[in-house]
Amino acid sequence: MPKLDRGDVTVHFEVAGNGPPLLMVPGFMSDHASWIPLLPLLKDRFTCIRIDNRTTGQTEPWNAPVSIELMCKDALALMDHLGHDRFHVLGHSMGGIIVLHMAQQAPQRIASAHVAASAPIRLPRNTALFATLIAIRRSDAPPDTWLRALFPWLFNPRVYHDTVAVNGAVADSLAYPHAQSADAMEHQLDALRDFDGTDLASPTCPTHVLVGALDLIVPPDHALAVLGHLPHHIVEEAGHSIHWDAPETVADLVSGFAARHPI
Repeated sequence: MPKLDRGDVTVHFEVAGNGPPLLMVPGFMSDHASWIPLLPLLKDRFTCIRIDNRTTGQTEPWNAPVSIELMCKDALALMDHLGHDRFHVLGHSMGGIIVLHMAQQAPQRIASAHVAASAPIRLPRNTALFATLIAIRRSDAPPDTWLRALFPWLFNPRVYHDTVAVNGAVADSLAYPHAQSADAMEHQLDALRDFDGTDLASPTCPTHVLVGALDLIVPPDHALAVLGHLPHHIVEEAGHSIHWDAPETVADLVSGFAARHPI
């Protein structure tokens, strides 16, 4: 399995496709599998490099030190390891904040940065939401309860028109062998409690912001208040899981912007 030894952590990653390198950084609680809807749409256009952030997936140990800065350094070290001096990068939610940190730390290396359903802001409501979900996971509630509480925050409401599909998504999540534990989830949440992104809103490399019109976690008005001065698109049919609600649209927008900023 592809691994990168960083001393305090061993970072897992996956590589697929052909073309200029595109690093794909998942969001809170998510690992490389988060990008499954986009991979078949992008792998013929890019070499897709999917990383498991600290505390997630097959990156070990789950309780290694974690912060936005450390995850940024892991991502840059991975691209060093793979021999990519310059690359495109796409981040979702917390991954978007990591991308903005990368754009601050190494703007000369980034041909284009794509920030999806994200902004360098902290909303106490979101911290409270995830803390409540952790409490549900640790309670005597059935193991699918916390997922059924989470999903309405993530997806376009139309998802709930198909009960079979919702039940299938819950079953798939419960069966995933590398799912983040409640303890790891809390450990990662601690990294966001202390995060201050006030200096990340004006990257100097080409940066593209993708906003889900139905996003409840990072509402459009909050995202655009901070990042609206950058090139941006509002994806009308998408919630917070923008690349699951509208994968074709996201793939086309990422590809189009990256094509205008070749390596």
